[in-house]
Amino acid sequence: MNSIVTYIRRCSYECGFVFIIAILLQINLPAQSPYRLSWSKDLAFTGAGMATLGTAEYLRKRITLFTPDELERLDRIYVNNLDRRATHLLFEPADRVSDVFMSTAQLMPVIFLAGKKTRRHFGQIAVMYGETMLINGSLTMVTKYAVHRPRPYVFNGEASLSSIQSVNAQASFVSGHVSSTAASTFFMAKVYCDFYPDSAWKPVVWTAAAFVPAVTGYLRVRAGKHYPTDVIGGYALGAAVGFLVPHLHRNRGHRNISLSAAPNGFYFSMDF
Repeated sequence: MNSIVTYIRRCSYECGFVFIIAILLQINLPAQSPYRLSWSKDLAFTGAGMATLGTAEYLRKRITLFTPDELERLDRIYVNNLDRRATHLLFEPADRVSDVFMSTAQLMPVIFLAGKKTRRHFGQIAVMYGETMLINGSLTMVTKYAVHRPRPYVFNGEASLSSIQSVNAQASFVSGHVSSTAASTFFMAKVYCDFYPDSAWKPVVWTAAAFVPAVTGYLRVRAGKHYPTDVIGGYALGAAVGFLVPHLHRNRGHRNISLSAAPNGFYFSMDF
């Protein structure tokens, strides 16, 4: 897992970049978007996400590695019946494939550039997606380090000592791969259905949105990285964030950010 500091720096760059895109891509656009951006709301979302990341970093630094005595006392018999089977699993190819699923899902919103409606308002979508990933990532990390649950492979004798003796080995709940994938796919499904409410493809879009993180979750369990309950928690968190961020941006009064040409230059306006 990347360090929190690196994640915070990357999120800061991304948030600034998407706000610039939001302004540049909405020149002289009619107010036909189902969404509305506002400085107060979007800065609040971004600030809350960054503050939560800071909390996660604080909690991470408080985690201590397993001592030899603690490792000696670890026993899968203390793992609940639903999750215990995961302690016997360790399959590296499943880990690599789950990385592909997550990375692909994170890039999928680029597809909105292909649609006429969504392309015209891609700036808005980019801002909301940046907030979605920031909020989901920060909530995932703060949960991981607050719970610091040992991963299934910690109980598996085939796992290397170096992987067990790491902070990441105590960050099982919730699954970050699943929460990230679910946040991406549910965000896409929500935005698609809001822009195209009469589309016959809506059932297919929602089915795909639900299916991809489910497969990712299976792969994470098969790889020995997570328990089923980690996957369930990550799925619920990511799906909720992916759905709620665009929902809370719903346009009630057809107001928007705009940048228009004027006789002596440009006119910028943003409704609050």
